Formats: sequence, structure tokens, C-alpha cells
Amino acid sequence: MNKIQIIVFSLLVGLTFPAAAQGSKVEKKDKFFGQTIDVGADKELTREESTAAVSVITSQDFDHRSAKNIGNSILGQGNGLVSLQNNSRVALQNPTFYVRGLQTLNRMNAPLILVDGIERDITSITAEEVESVSVLKDAAAVALYGYKGTNGAILITTKRGKYNSRTIKFTYDHLFNSLVKKPRFVDAYTYGRAINEARQNDGLTPRYNNKELEALRTGTLPYLYPNINWVDETFRNQFMTNKYNLVFRGGGKSFRYYTMLDLISDKGYIKNPHENDGYSTQDKYVKGNLRMNLDISLTPTTDIRVNLLGILQETSQPGKQADLWSMVYSLPAAAFPIKDEHGVWAGSDTWSGTINPVAQSIGAAYYKNHSRSLFFDVTVKQNLSSWLKGLSAVARVGYDNTSNVYENHSKTYVYSVNAPSWADSDTEPTVKKATYGTDSPMGEGAAVNAYSRRLHFDGGFDYQQTFGLHSLFSQLKWDYEYEDPEGLNNTLYRQDVTWWTHYGYNNRYFADLALVESGSSRLAPGTKWAFSPTLSAAWVISKEHFMQYIGWLNFLKLRASAGIINADYLPGDNEWTYYAQQYATSGVTYPFDSGWNSEFGRTYLGRMATANPSHEKAYKYNIGIDAKLLGGLDVTIDLWKQHRTSIWVSSAGKYSAVLGMDAPYENAGVVDSHGLELGLDYNKRLGHVIFNAGGNFMFTKNKIKDMLEEPRLYKNLVQTGNPYTQIYGLEAIGFFKDEADIAASPVQTFSIVKPGDVKYRDVNGDNVIDSNDKVAIGHSTTAPEIYYNFHLGAEWKGLGFYALFQGTGNYSAILNTKSMYWPLVGNTTISQYAYDNRWTEATAATAKFPRLSSQSNANNYQTSTLWLADRSFLKLRNIEVYYNLPQSLLAKTKVVNGAKLYIRGVDLLCFSHLEKSDPEAYGVMPLNKSIAVGLSVIF
Repeated sequence: MNKIQIIVFSLLVGLTFPAAAQGSKVEKKDKFFGQTIDVGADKELTREESTAAVSVITSQDFDHRSAKNIGNSILGQGNGLVSLQNNSRVALQNPTFYVRGLQTLNRMNAPLILVDGIERDITSITAEEVESVSVLKDAAAVALYGYKGTNGAILITTKRGKYNSRTIKFTYDHLFNSLVKKPRFVDAYTYGRAINEARQNDGLTPRYNNKELEALRTGTLPYLYPNINWVDETFRNQFMTNKYNLVFRGGGKSFRYYTMLDLISDKGYIKNPHENDGYSTQDKYVKGNLRMNLDISLTPTTDIRVNLLGILQETSQPGKQADLWSMVYSLPAAAFPIKDEHGVWAGSDTWSGTINPVAQSIGAAYYKNHSRSLFFDVTVKQNLSSWLKGLSAVARVGYDNTSNVYENHSKTYVYSVNAPSWADSDTEPTVKKATYGTDSPMGEGAAVNAYSRRLHFDGGFDYQQTFGLHSLFSQLKWDYEYEDPEGLNNTLYRQDVTWWTHYGYNNRYFADLALVESGSSRLAPGTKWAFSPTLSAAWVISKEHFMQYIGWLNFLKLRASAGIINADYLPGDNEWTYYAQQYATSGVTYPFDSGWNSEFGRTYLGRMATANPSHEKAYKYNIGIDAKLLGGLDVTIDLWKQHRTSIWVSSAGKYSAVLGMDAPYENAGVVDSHGLELGLDYNKRLGHVIFNAGGNFMFTKNKIKDMLEEPRLYKNLVQTGNPYTQIYGLEAIGFFKDEADIAASPVQTFSIVKPGDVKYRDVNGDNVIDSNDKVAIGHSTTAPEIYYNFHLGAEWKGLGFYALFQGTGNYSAILNTKSMYWPLVGNTTISQYAYDNRWTEATAATAKFPRLSSQSNANNYQTSTLWLADRSFLKLRNIEVYYNLPQSLLAKTKVVNGAKLYIRGVDLLCFSHLEKSDPEAYGVMPLNKSIAVGLSVIF
């Protein structure tokens, strides 16, 4: 960190030092330092005026992916924002976000998501209705959001109408989607050899004799010894997505409107969904958005702003919400045929027919979810200058309601079992036949299974005035929020009283002061309210007289902020009763059974109450530089540090077992984090060519300073002082060569070891390998410490291209996916990769994985460096080639004002250290890549 600080300080000096030796310059506003910054105070500041650390992603930046929502559209973008995808089902394609990485314990690291200033779900918003996405990073940026802004925030600002204009825009996208790095499992014959080898290694008899292996190899008895590629039989290679968007935008002299209709329809990857009369079993996703944003100047002093969004969403999948990918990863090619010779679904005595993925995708009918959402807010602003010049009043009320209705039309089916047995002396196998299950009618269950509603109100007074060289804006506001999600004991009330003041002198010195008092119903009596002060300042150095002769330096601003942001997180699994003594019973909750016998059992003390509870606090510090060089190079640098204290942790490590009951939660956790962010963007026009290139780099690091860790027997076991989500495991030093090697090595206590098993280092030197030999290995599997992107674009006479690459570093994976890396255990299958790289006496020198085993092997499947992989990657997030039709041609139509044709590639390339898996999703379900063709027309 010291080197990073030196580099940034040197850059600052380098930008300012040549002031005395340069010529004159002319300064003008542009899209960088004239960019609008919103920190929640109903006051839009330019980047020149703002003192906060905020990065802004505009619609021109994220309109390149043809994604289902704005969350997927900003993947890989935003300086200070970590975004990671994790699913191929379109219905579940919702990235994970972190602002400035991981900063606290207990999985409480998600940022606040805001849509037009109110907390809302990012998955509901389409990219087409969004004007910009702002990443709010430091205390000055999130101060006004009270308890909710501790982890930073993502502010989505939707589009609005335009005065004295009228346009209609239609956009259509057609996407060809395919699965990335589909798993490849061995065929039936190879599986037979592999399971025989594994059982031999385990000292068991083979599962298949030579005749059975030959039948698996030749395929002469497909109903008894089948060879099924379950991946190809269950899923198709490609599936389609269609997106339609229609926008009406405009306004008059005192009225603006923005109306959007958006429809997305995805037909998933089930291979044969239309085998039943009257219904489909396809994995489908359909969503429609209707947005209307209105701005009305009701009187010369009264303005009204209305935002209304309605959403209808329907998802459908095979019956019983079957996890088809998990089934595919479980079934060997030799398990059973898809159907028997009579056309009945098949199963076996070892693998039930209820995990036949083809049968589940066709014969189990379907399950549907219908989601309905309404988001509404209205703001009234009244100019009160007739009372006091510069005074105004603002009030806003918002109401959101979301519900989900499921339809369970699942059914069961009959499946047959043909269990062959082929003795060496017989010329053909004997077969034991059985039938299981019933062919039931389709289910008719339907009910509301989830709902959520939110009421938001805020109101206050603004005062804005200029006194000579002094400018002042001050706001006093009260906001109230009521949230009622589905479930028990989770209704939430929050209030904030905020006073925010922005001061400027001579358009070059700026200061912001935020004083916030926040209350939350989640917290214990006496601790519900907390005070959060934040102070920030900025100095526009480029406006100083001594800078006026630096021709290559167009803009330079130094800013700094410091503040305390409180959080209302609950301990454990949202245990709202942490401040009261808990009691439990050893029996049922009713004191008498039907025979009037007591089964109440005994009552005993449960978890102890927290004495003197508090709440988590974040001390945030930031120093940053914004600069524009050479008329086209935009530079942003931020150095930040955060000190989190009073984090909820269990105090079990603080006490011994003498306590006699569950230890209480305490506000004793401490995590320090720091980081660096660098952003560059260069724009240049050369004749008819417009060129753009740039990128962002982010480095974050956190360290646990205290978490009431229990005393450890050895130093290598201590976790305090390491990063949050650090991996702990054994150091693998190879495989045991033979029995002599085992005898000469320290005793490994996890299970009986054999040649080909993993050999571990004796870290603590006690000549025994056990859990006391674990050490910190690799990096986090949750979020990378390094996150970066770079983009390149150019346009010539309407023909252009754009490409965005995004990568990560200091990011780890534990390769524990069943069958792919941990094969055969629990009657699962084995991937070709695991089979080719297993340990045998012949492959001992090159093997990557231990010997095969058909049983759970506690020694080999320990978390260790053997399964540790570098998860760093570089992806081509999106690439677009487009053509804007010339205005000379469009003018002839007299109705078309603009038209754009484009083809896009989404996640087409990935460079990583994982040979057979995608680094963002190395588990069971692979990700997608897409080719999109589209058309946009403006009337």
C-alpha cells in the first residue's frame, strides 16, 4: 500500500508542478467534469463541483450487450464496482455486485440498490429505460442514505422526457445463445472401466465383468447396457431470446413524458419440450415492463414528477422444479436407457427413474411462477421564494408492491427397471424386471408464495443562494420507510433526519457537510438511533491563477472525504432477539398430546442475551483526483481506507465450555480495508474518425483485525489478521507412491491412505497430518482483489465498432464439483478430464488428481492446494459492430429520423487458468455466450 500511495502522490505532483512553465489555455465544460453527480440531496452537481467519489456509467456505455436487465448490461463496467455473473438460466441471470470489494464479516457486503433514489430491485429494470448508473463509493456519496449506505450504493437514474419535442423509438434484438464449456463425461465403456478401477482401489469386487464391459463398448444390448450422453439428450446446443422495446418520448413547454414498453421472451435449452399435448415443459422466461415518467410544471412555482413502472413476469420450468443439471452431473452413461424397449421411462435399482433428466424434462409436466410488480413515486417541489429568496419545499411519496403466484402442474410418471446380471458362464444376461411410480394427473396447486411491499416518504426544505463569490445549498429533510416482506418478524421501519450543506467559493473551493441521524426498528431499545457525520472538500486546482498557462492540463481537481456511516445489521441469521435472553424446550411446543400426556419436556436457557449491544460502524476515508489532459484524456484516481468496528460476531471463542450455554453475540468484530482505483478514458476525433479507448483498474484488500477468535493451538490456524473469506486448507505435496512411502511419512488421520492418495505437508511438525496442519491458501472464492476492464471503439461515417474486455486477479477456486473433479463418489459419474488425469501407477509422474475411489474419501477430498485453482480471468464481455444509416438517406423517408443496424457478441472469449470450466461458474450449471443481431429506428 505504501508504494501505491507514493505513486499516486507522485502523479499529483507531476500534474501540478509544471504550472510556472506553460502557456495559456481555454477551459470549457465537457462530458467529464461537466457530468452530473447525484448524492441523494435533490441537488445535481457537476463533477467539477462534487466532493464525492462517484463513477458514472452512461447509457452510451452499457448499451452494447442486449441483456435482459440493467444489472447484466453493466457487467464489467463502473470504476469501483465488482460485478460477477453466475447462471445460464435467463430467469436467474442476475449478477452479484460489490462496491469496493469485501469490507465486513457475516456476508453483509451487498451494496444498496437505488432506482430514482428509492431502494428497489435491480433485476426489474431494463437497460433501455436507464439514463445512467452511478456507483456511490465514499462516505460523501452515501451519507444521506443512513443505515443502508454502509457498503456503498448503485444509483440507477431512469430516462425522462424532453421539452418541445416528440420521438418514437423502436428496438428489436434477436439473440442466439449457447452454453459455454458444457461438461464432457465419459462414455459407458470408459465409465465401466473407471468404476471397476475405483472399486479395485477400494478393495471391492468389480461392478462389471468382461462380458458386461464388452456390451457397454459395442452397444449390442442398449436397453440393458446403455450408453447415454445425458448432456446432449437433455439439453439442446442453442436457444433463442427476443427483445422488443418501444419508446414514446417528448413534451411541450411545461410537460415532459417518457413512456416505454419492453418485452423479453426467452425459450430455454430443454431439448424436447413439446412432447405433450397442450403444454410445453420448456425452461421459459417472459417479462414485460411498462414505464411512464412524467414531469409537469403545474404552476410557475410548482413542479410535479411522477415515476410509474409496472412489471409482469412469467417463468416456466419442468415439473417439480427439477434440477436437471444436477441429475446430468450425477448419472453415468451406463446408468439406464432413457426409455425401455416398450417406450416406458427407465430407471435402475441404483439410480432411481425420478432422476432421469430426460423423463423429468418431458414427463413431469411443468411448474410456473407469475410475478407482478408495481413501483410508483410522486415528487412535488414548491418554490417558496416569495417568502424567502432561494427557499423551496420538496415532498415525495413512493409505494412498491411485488407478489409471486406459483402454479404447480407437476406430475409423476411410471418408470421401469431392467436389472441385468451376467455370469461368466452364461451366454446372455438374466434380467430382473420391475415397475415403479404412477402416472398421476397434472397438479392443480396455485397460491401466493412470496410478496413484498414498501412505503417511502421524504420531505424537507431546500435553500439555495449565491452571495458574490460564495454559493450555498442547504437541505433539511426527514425520510421514513416501511418495508414488509413475506415472512415473520421481518417488518422494518427506518427513519432518517438529514442536514446536508454544499458550499462553494469562487467556483474552485467546495465543501460538503452531512449530518445524519438514523433510526431502525431492527435494533435493540436504546440503540435504534445513531449519528453519522461526514465532511468532504474539493479544490479545483486548474482554476488557480498559477495553473492558467498549462496548455495540456484542462482540468484538475483534488478531493477528500471522511465520515462515519452506521449500519443496522443483525447478528447471526438475522436474529432480531439478540438483546433478550432466549429459552428453548426439549419437547414439542404443545404441552399435551391427544392422550393428554405431557410432551413439553424441559425448558432451558438458550443463547445468552447481548449485554450493552451497539451496531456496526464504518469509518470511511477517501482522497481522489479528477483530471482532464491533452483535451481528451479523462483521469480519475482514488485512494481509500475503511475501518469497520462493532461488527456482530459470536463470542463463543471468547469463553470456554464452562459457560454452559450458547455464547451471546457481541459487537466486537473489526475489519480494515483499503484500495486503489484508477480510471482512464481517451476520446479523439481525426477528420471523419471518432476514436475512444480507456479502462479502469481496482485493487482492494481487507484484513480481519478482531473477531473474538478462539485460542488456536498453532500459529498457522489463526485467522485473525487474514482477509475475510480467506481459504484455509492443507498443503498437498504430491501423491503417495507406494506402501513404503506411506510408512515413511507422517500419519494422515482423515482416513486410511493407499498409494495414489494425496500426501500433505506436516505444517506444525508434530508428525501427524490432521486439521491442525491447515494454513491460509490462495485468495477469496467470493470476490477478486483485482478487477479491471478496458475498452476500444471507433466510428467512421456511421460505421463503427466497440469492444469491452474485463478481467480479475487474486481470485481463487476450489475445484470440488461432483463428477467433474470429484468423480464416482455416491454412484456419480466421471468427467473425461478427471479420468484422463487420475493417478495410476502408469501415470504417477503426470497425474493431477488422486486415485479413483467409489467411496467417500476423507483424505483426498480435504480442502487443499491440490484442488486450489487460480480463478483469474480475462473475458471479452461484449463486442459490437454497427452502422448508423446516413441522414441523407433517412431524410427521403420523411418519417425516419435515425436508424442503426448492429451485431453483437456477448461473452464470446474467456482466457483463464481453468481448462474445463468457466471461472465465473465452475459448479454444475455452465454460463451462456450470445450473438445478437438488432435494429433500432427513431421516428
